[in-house]
This record gives sequence, C-alpha cells and structure tokens, in this order.
Amino acid sequence: MRRRLDLELTVEEIEQAIVEAMVERYAREGAPAIDGAVATVRRLAARWPLALASSSHPRVIDAALVGTGLEDAFRVVISSDEVEHGKPAPDVFLEAGRRLGVAPNDILVVEDSLNGLKAGRAAGMTTVLVPNSSVPPAPGSEKLADVVLDRIADLDPVAIDRARGQAAPDPDEATATRARS
Repeated sequence: MRRRLDLELTVEEIEQAIVEAMVERYAREGAPAIDGAVATVRRLAARWPLALASSSHPRVIDAALVGTGLEDAFRVVISSDEVEHGKPAPDVFLEAGRRLGVAPNDILVVEDSLNGLKAGRAAGMTTVLVPNSSVPPAPGSEKLADVVLDRIADLDPVAIDRARGQAAPDPDEATATRARS
C-alpha cells in the first residue's frame, strides 16, 4: 500500500490506521457475520471447546467477537501475529490446539480460505470448507478440504467423523476450531 499509493507513512502507521478503522466500523455497524455463523458457534460451544485461530490483527478479532456477541464462546482466541509463521503455515492452528490441550488429529478446522485449508491440512487436522459467498475461496480450495459444506449451519462434527469412518468424538475431548481469515 505504501508504494502503490505513494504514502509517506510507515508500514506500522498504515497497519494501525487500518486496524483503527476496522475496530471503529465494527463498533459502529457491528461486525460482519456469515449467515448462521453466530447460532452455529453457540450450538457447537455448548458441546465442544472451541478455538478461534485467525490471520486478523488481535484488536480486530476482539472487535469482531464483541460485535457478534461471541466473546465468551471460544476457550482460546489466537492471532497469527502470536506465532512465528502465519497461514498457510500450520503454526496458528497448532498453537490453538496446544492451548486447548487437544491433539491435532482430534481437531476440526472450519475455513473459508485456501490458505486456511492449507494450514489446517499441514497441521494434520480435519478440514471443512464453508465457502463465503462475499469472498469466495481461491480455486483449488475444495481439493484441500476433507468436507465441503454449503452453509455453516450444516456443520455437524459428529456426522463429519462418521462420514470419514471415525468414531464419534467425545464432547469433553473433541474440539471444533473456527478459523477466520
């Protein structure tokens, strides 16, 4: 942005301005949410420990959680800013699993982006693609997903495990991880 727009701001100043604008917008207008996402997160959080592992800035994540009323739904909230490598590296998902105390093969990653699916797959986790119609995933995303759903409301970890030939997860041990790019 600095070069393209010929700005005399530092990279840090540009980042801060973008973060501030997003936080203010979410406070003013509410955070954007995929249809059915809030209800789905609530339904899953009642049964499984959830983590949110995002590439967004921590302040933007916090503003989005407050704006959707989901600040209490996730046991772990982590930004890629907190790990060495962001998506498509698996670091953010692996750290979310570590903080939850759950093994990667017991984690379900729900994603809407190619890089998120790459990260989940590299972490050894089951990947679910729920395409976002406002920002469709890059070509090839479906090939990296273990499961593709049309709507987030259709997310059922038990059915996904059964379809993949695995035992249904114990709600006290299994984890559904919701990541947002």
